[in-house]
Amino acid sequence: MAAALSALPRAASRLAPCGRRPNLRALCAAAAAGEASKSKRRLVLYTKPGCCLCDGLKEKLHAASLLAGTPYSLASLELQERDITTNPEWERLYQYEIPVLAKVLPDGTEEILPRLSPRLSVELIQKKIYSVFDQ
Repeated sequence: MAAALSALPRAASRLAPCGRRPNLRALCAAAAAGEASKSKRRLVLYTKPGCCLCDGLKEKLHAASLLAGTPYSLASLELQERDITTNPEWERLYQYEIPVLAKVLPDGTEEILPRLSPRLSVELIQKKIYSVFDQ
């Protein structure tokens, strides 16, 4: 939020017609809306019961979301787990690929992310997930 507020004077000078004062309330609302949409970072993890790779990734994602003291915080990350055995379409798509991570785009569609190696540290997983949303 601080970064958005620090950009207000520059944005105000570009948006205000010559000789008129900018509407700071509108600018603050726009900055807050932008920050709110940025904070809604959502991932979907396609998994199934008994999948040891899935369980390992879940544990590392959970640890990465709790990891503090790094510039790659995932505190606002929402992780939804989907059991592919409950949906024939998911099972057809991902039965040989799980665990599958997908980023939920603003329009609700999903973008499948590159597979994360089970050997990655929690810190590297945190950094890779953060970078997906920081593009």
